[in-house]
Amino acid sequence: MATVIRSDELPKQEARPAERIRSKRNRTLKLYGIFAALFFVFSLVQLQLDYSRLLPGIGKFAKTVGLMFPPDASQWKHVLLAAVESIQVAILGTVIGIVIAFFLAFLAADNIAPNKMVSWLIRSFASLLRAIPTLIWALIFIVAVGMGPLPGVLAIMVHAVGGLIKVFTQSLEEVDEGVIEAMRSTGASWLQIVLQGVLPCALSALLAWCVMRFEGDLAESTILGAVGAGGIGFELSHAMRSYHFDQALFVGLVIFLMVFSVEIVSNRLKLKMRKRA
Repeated sequence: MATVIRSDELPKQEARPAERIRSKRNRTLKLYGIFAALFFVFSLVQLQLDYSRLLPGIGKFAKTVGLMFPPDASQWKHVLLAAVESIQVAILGTVIGIVIAFFLAFLAADNIAPNKMVSWLIRSFASLLRAIPTLIWALIFIVAVGMGPLPGVLAIMVHAVGGLIKVFTQSLEEVDEGVIEAMRSTGASWLQIVLQGVLPCALSALLAWCVMRFEGDLAESTILGAVGAGGIGFELSHAMRSYHFDQALFVGLVIFLMVFSVEIVSNRLKLKMRKRA
């Protein structure tokens, strides 16, 4: 005789696995929260921060800020040339990184990767490049090729490749699987699927990531000069080490205007790309 399952029992049976998953997720989040709180307390105790230095430090900071006014623009030619150099370093490093990451991303995306092992190797390689900060890459390349803009370009390029492979791959994997399957069913080759199916769907997202990456790399290029990798960062570092705080303020204002202008232009570009999409 067949067992009859009442209809009111079905939702309970279906709900139990979902409840277990939700309960397990909540426990995991609680454990992470407890660990974070304990580690925060441990850091406060273990670092032995001297809070008595805060009040004198505020006074010294206020005195330093007072020495910055009015800003000294007497070296404006050197500062502007250094600013242009920082923009050049950012453009070269970012563009080369975009080109390399663009091609590698199609080999790393799970939905279109021709070989799973190659995909895993590229993802692992990108993670390694990303894990090392741009400043460390700059120091490595300074040792290898000497000081100047070249190590800055190489450092930005390497870190851009690591970061862009990740976001490019995610954008490619978000393409509707139905588009890919439809093209495969018609006998399309891998290259045809990429060029005619995947790329048109993901192009606007890829361009948005490129613009966003350039914003970050421009900010990075201003810092790299402080370690001898070319650009306006050297002027800022030199002014601070020489205790010319008024010159340092002028350099800081130029950096702000440079980064802010690029951000305004990039925001307009991203807005136009959204409208076209």
